Amino acid sequence: MATPKRARRRSNRFTHCYYEGYLEKRLFNDTASRRLWTCLCGNTLFFFNNTKDNDYVEKLDLSDVMSLTDDCSGDRNLEAAGFLLYMKDEEIQITAPSLEARELWKGFIYCVVELSVPSSLNLLPGQIHMMRETVETERERRNNLSLTLAAASSSNLSLVEDMPACYQPVSRIEAEIMLERHSDRGNLLLRPSRDGVSLAVTTRQDLNGSVFRHYRVDRKHDGGYTFDVETPIPCATLHGVINCLVEKTNGALTPFIMEGPYEESITFVQANEESGEKSLQCAPSTPMPPVPVPALPPKPGPRERVPTPESESDRGEILYLNDTQQEKEEGTAVQAAHPLQPPPTPFRLPNSVSHS
Repeated sequence: MATPKRARRRSNRFTHCYYEGYLEKRLFNDTASRRLWTCLCGNTLFFFNNTKDNDYVEKLDLSDVMSLTDDCSGDRNLEAAGFLLYMKDEEIQITAPSLEARELWKGFIYCVVELSVPSSLNLLPGQIHMMRETVETERERRNNLSLTLAAASSSNLSLVEDMPACYQPVSRIEAEIMLERHSDRGNLLLRPSRDGVSLAVTTRQDLNGSVFRHYRVDRKHDGGYTFDVETPIPCATLHGVINCLVEKTNGALTPFIMEGPYEESITFVQANEESGEKSLQCAPSTPMPPVPVPALPPKPGPRERVPTPESESDRGEILYLNDTQQEKEEGTAVQAAHPLQPPPTPFRLPNSVSHS
């Protein structure tokens, strides 16, 4: 098998482009597949309509790949060969133009997913060497990404801080696509930089087509920011960076605001009961009447205690509340040791005895 030449057309647009070529892509529910120029950059597949396009039409993150198997369903093109990508939420059918291309795509995808060269594929020594380089480059890329994220955390660069409204957490290409598609919302966008530490500004203007420019914004150690151009411009805040660009271009650059205005009334779609025709209705703006709160029933008062007549057995013994338990027990013990006896008969003098 001859090793195909790898195109370098987008090396300035994408870093770490390991392999590229035409593939046919189809989801499980699609009736037809799409033939797209595909670039494997990092652990992501970028799809383009053709080799001349600079903007991708869709992308696929390979970190969600669960498994990869050959597609044995057959194809009209006897030279084509397909494989299946099983993702966490979907199944994707990929068709390569030849068996050799399929083995190479499977090998490179395996390299960036598992960070190792597959041993089950039939590859030439030169192709195995290319994949070993891919594994080393991808491992180094991920290590550098971890270091930059740690550096961003240590320098307290938090994207949750007071960001301008034109900030969008997108990449360079995604920023260009966003400005192109929503040109009526502004032409200046603030975004994260590639290194994960600094920030960047992307602008778009029309001059016989779209003209994009990208500027770097560095954070200073002693506070504030620097707009990194030939003569650096210091700014106290990110809002100052945006205002500086607007002022220096006499308003030709305007911040990109993705969020549109909010509605001022509540509207809903309702069908007519007679004709069934649906129309847009506006809810009344009058405030809703307060919901009456039912009164709670009155609490019941204390119940009067009705005295009960004493029984004959209760009258012989009187108990006091302040008697201690010990006194009660001692009294019970004394009664048990000396049971009650009838009172003695009173002594009477005999009648024959006279009183002197």
